[in-house]
Amino acid sequence: MIKKLMQSRPGLRLAVAESLTGGHVQARVTAESGASDYFVGGVTAYSIDQKVALLGVNRKAAAKCDSVSAAVARQMARGVCRLMKANIAVATTGYAEPDPANGVPTPRAHWAVCHVPKRGKAVFIDGYGEFPGADRATAQARVSDEAVAALVKYLESV
Repeated sequence: MIKKLMQSRPGLRLAVAESLTGGHVQARVTAESGASDYFVGGVTAYSIDQKVALLGVNRKAAAKCDSVSAAVARQMARGVCRLMKANIAVATTGYAEPDPANGVPTPRAHWAVCHVPKRGKAVFIDGYGEFPGADRATAQARVSDEAVAALVKYLESV
């Protein structure tokens, strides 16, 4: 589905930035033959240090939320566009399992789609989900599904 949508929008170059999904979104993108026509690459940045260094995430803001917020997801998406010289990106960040030390009772995640048009300001689409009862692998898969669905929905709208 992504391939068809990307091919109908010449000039779009897709990049991915992931944290909790650990490469699952990139795997979904590259599972389609012909992905190299539009997919330029991705980053799995698990630590705050790598989110800051590679993706330009604001360290102070990310530290306040353990790197899990809509703002961090947006910064990751925008940052991977810059890093990979792409004009559209999707990013994920969150908790793949409960984290009592951080007050997180259930897996949850934020994702963002960022489109940087040739002219004008970047456009962001935000997403959030909680996944009660999901184990780690299921939470990662569901967040990947949601992030890819958000990308598809956005591509259908432009």
